[in-house]
Amino acid sequence: MSNGEHDLVIVGGGVAGLTAALTSARTGRKTHVLTGPALGGQLISIERVDGYPGFPEGVPGYDLCPIIQEQAAAAGAAFAAAEATGLHADGEHWRVTTSQGDVRARAVVIATGTISKTLGIPGEEQLRGKGVSHCASCDAPLLRGRVVGVVGGGDSALQEALTLAQHASRVIVMHRGTAFSAQAAYVQQVQQNPKIEVRFGTIVEEAIGNGGLKSVRTRAVSDGKAGELEVAGLFVYVGLAPATALLDGVLALDASGRIPVDGEMRSSLPGLFGAGTVRSGAPGRAAAAAGDGAIAAVRADQYLRDGHWTL
Repeated sequence: MSNGEHDLVIVGGGVAGLTAALTSARTGRKTHVLTGPALGGQLISIERVDGYPGFPEGVPGYDLCPIIQEQAAAAGAAFAAAEATGLHADGEHWRVTTSQGDVRARAVVIATGTISKTLGIPGEEQLRGKGVSHCASCDAPLLRGRVVGVVGGGDSALQEALTLAQHASRVIVMHRGTAFSAQAAYVQQVQQNPKIEVRFGTIVEEAIGNGGLKSVRTRAVSDGKAGELEVAGLFVYVGLAPATALLDGVLALDASGRIPVDGEMRSSLPGLFGAGTVRSGAPGRAAAAAGDGAIAAVRADQYLRDGHWTL
């Protein structure tokens, strides 16, 4: 890992962070990216990212991020697979504490993205990796010909249900609401897939199994009726929480735990930017995250020139 002084440190290896790295490196700034242990963040588990310019048929998330990283590296950005664990003001600089040592820069872009929320039910943690999963593209081939469950009603839940349907004999989507919040295109594909069954008004209350998932206990929202469903896999997509632990005591976050920024991706603290799904108001689209990253890098370059926020 490259220690010492940098113009800009970017924390996060998803689309927002990588696009910020590419944009910053092309301005000639000494740019250092802390990707964490896995390049790509949440996208690493997405089989197909739709709506990203240049890929009319969609692109796997685990392919998209390496493509952007190659561009950024070719432009001069440096990368370290280190996880940022803290952020501290250090005079006119910021000091980022990592698992591999500290790095300093006058400007920092926080693009740490999100982490998957859990159901918080009995058996979930004990059976994680033993039938309970957040990654259909990773685990679907292991469940070929089996019955699996998906919990959630947003884009990720339906995308992953479609991925699972390519392998599983049957996919049961369980959602506590009465309608999906996902994009219409995904809803239509799910409704038209004969291998996918949808159960609205269903709450999953327990994952059951000894050494491997065997079934889940459910409850109907309408009448409270309990049930048990035999499944070999349970894929949980009930929302995303911002990964902002390193900002504890550094910056006031919004009600959702995200970084409040202005239209230039600037936080309330000089030299500190937020980009991608970790910032307030993010629409949760890969194309939007790329735009955030580019804006943050351009404004960071301006800040480095001027030495202060220029309104």
